[in-house]
Amino acid sequence: MKITKQILQPLKNHKRRHLIALPLLAAVMLLGGCKDETATSALSAKVEALTAESAGPVAFWVATDTHYLDKKLVDGGAAFEAYVNGGDGKMLPYSDELLEALVYDAEQKKPAFLILSGDLTNNGETSSHKELVKKLKRIEQAGTSVYVIPGNHDLNNPWARSFSGENQIVAKHITDKDFDKLYADFGYDEALSRDEKSLSYLVQAAPRLWLLMIDSAQYAKNEQYGFPQTDGRILPSTLEWMEDCAKLASEAQASVITVMHHNLLNHTSMQVSGFRLNNSQEVLGQLRQDGLNLVLSGHIHMQDIRRDQGAGNTDVTSPVYDIATSAYAVNPHQYGAMTFDPLTRKVTYTSTAVDVEGWAAAKGSSDPNLLDFSSYAEDNFASSSYNKSLQRLAESSFSASERASMAEAMARLNVYYFAGTAKEHLTEIKAMPGFKLWEQTEGGFMSGYIRSMADEKSESNVSLEMVLDAPQP
Repeated sequence: MKITKQILQPLKNHKRRHLIALPLLAAVMLLGGCKDETATSALSAKVEALTAESAGPVAFWVATDTHYLDKKLVDGGAAFEAYVNGGDGKMLPYSDELLEALVYDAEQKKPAFLILSGDLTNNGETSSHKELVKKLKRIEQAGTSVYVIPGNHDLNNPWARSFSGENQIVAKHITDKDFDKLYADFGYDEALSRDEKSLSYLVQAAPRLWLLMIDSAQYAKNEQYGFPQTDGRILPSTLEWMEDCAKLASEAQASVITVMHHNLLNHTSMQVSGFRLNNSQEVLGQLRQDGLNLVLSGHIHMQDIRRDQGAGNTDVTSPVYDIATSAYAVNPHQYGAMTFDPLTRKVTYTSTAVDVEGWAAAKGSSDPNLLDFSSYAEDNFASSSYNKSLQRLAESSFSASERASMAEAMARLNVYYFAGTAKEHLTEIKAMPGFKLWEQTEGGFMSGYIRSMADEKSESNVSLEMVLDAPQP
């Protein structure tokens, strides 16, 4: 198998600070595929591998499901209001402000790089992609490198819309070729290797730390179907390419973090499809074989950390972790703040709310919602959850006061659940009269959802400290 499209043009100056001997690596790789003995021998001889002492810990961020919607596509009218109210909690009326706050946070805190793991736009609108690119360029100009992959909303999406008065209007959307060009500066032009069959790539983000950025979305038939395909998979050829990438990383003494939009592991006890990869077990087996034990994902919108302990003869002392960072577009509007230590291969992760209030104050905003955004966003999300719960209970036999009590419990639990802090508040929630009524309810989506949110879990969903395995040759 050949690895193609390795170095497409010279590396950008501001990213060279993280890259060592990449021209040599590119020259070796262009000789042939990673399975070629001559190529791998040359790699070993020519790549100047960093010693542990030559690089210190690096701080970086991961965000996902930004669902950015260009403000020029909305007028705040009836059609847009109905779309937002009928949605899944995305803070679309403040979409632009949320991204501006992320730019502000990056400018203030200066992480080495930022990962965006898909669903960059609301529904793949061309203008949303173009405006987002402008914001990402500003993040890079401030000294933070940006690496992106697409999600199921971003490409060939026939649901792309603008909103005018009482009407939704079909908007132009982008293709995979457009994505490649638009986001060339955010990973693709710096790639050590590109997969031939997808928008996946391998990039060195920091000394001794490589990112395996995997395109798990299925978008080729979206226009034929008339809707975006939401489930994900990794192609067999991409899995083979990933194996070659792991061997390259092993030769270069680099650690690897795998990034994809769809989840590797189940993040809920509910039997729902479309979130975990269709071929998750095959992918998990490949990652174990390649010595890759950390995945960063999104898609499911809630904050959750899971690990797979293996089965049978698998070494259970080295679990594979899947960190699903909550949707940036949804309360509590957070990203994962991470560190990597090249000496120990230790990685840390902590969910961190974006500082909308700080950005709003710095820009002199007079909007009270922005100046007290954390409270506003939580109240807005809780109110939406409350109303949806009441709708579900409308035909039940409970009294009006009981339905209100149940909706209140659901809304409060949903806020904690999406933030990844439900386990810290279960005692409080289970004491609520409305929750006790839910426990008496059998059947139906909502009762199952309540039970899944209240599952006991000992590990934290908002923080993690673990050690990356060494990639296998």
